[in-house]
Amino acid sequence: MIYGTGIDLTEIDRIHQMQINHPRLVEKVLTSKEKQQYESRIGQARDEYLAGRFSLKESFSKALGTGIGSHFSFQDVSFIDNAAGKPIAEQSIFDGAVHVSVSHTKSLVMTQVILERKTN
Repeated sequence: MIYGTGIDLTEIDRIHQMQINHPRLVEKVLTSKEKQQYESRIGQARDEYLAGRFSLKESFSKALGTGIGSHFSFQDVSFIDNAAGKPIAEQSIFDGAVHVSVSHTKSLVMTQVILERKTN
């Protein structure tokens, strides 16, 4: 049964500029495992990764129905790429299936998260 769905559209350059203005942005948004994957990338790929994880977490918070704030933080979920490059929710405050989709253009990243409750 679907618990919630969330979608987000993020400008990659906006996240890049935020990182320049707020050097701790990476530590705020990424978990330690995500940070390892981020650091293995260079140039535009780093910006896309950070913007993608930012957007995924925004989508996740919308699917929860809370938004990011007092009930949900960026550290409450971790999306790690599997061997094929698909982000998988490895650590999550949601007790159920987490389905994600990520799409990039040169300037934008769009994400969707669907949360599915376990059925008894």
